[in-house]
Amino acid sequence: MIVRRYGTWYHSVIPSFNPAAMTEIGFRRDRRHSIAADDFASGYRLIETGEVDAEADAPVQRDAERALLANLEGALGEWVDRLRPDQVLVVLNERDDWPKTRERREGIIVEGENRFYFHWWVDPPLRVAVYSAP
Repeated sequence: MIVRRYGTWYHSVIPSFNPAAMTEIGFRRDRRHSIAADDFASGYRLIETGEVDAEADAPVQRDAERALLANLEGALGEWVDRLRPDQVLVVLNERDDWPKTRERREGIIVEGENRFYFHWWVDPPLRVAVYSAP
């Protein structure tokens, strides 16, 4: 399960990575689980922290961005798949360091014509932590 802090509560969330959205990297509360931040702090212990990062390249801008978000969701899924039943994955990023998609265009020549090639990455990376219940 993935959780994120909203004010004084931690709520379970699901990834909402959408290339058409204003904020491409997002999470939606699924309303399945919630715990007060004070209870979380006293009831869970930190096991591990890390960063989830992704990159993608493609000759079409939309394809590169979609691939980037799919890669990011896959990397996040690897963290979730490693969780034991008593563990949760906490999204640590806050508003001031929220991950954003970034793009760099490279001019290339294809069959004698100028084209762009798109390189996409996430900056800053998505920071996560694994916590365990006692």
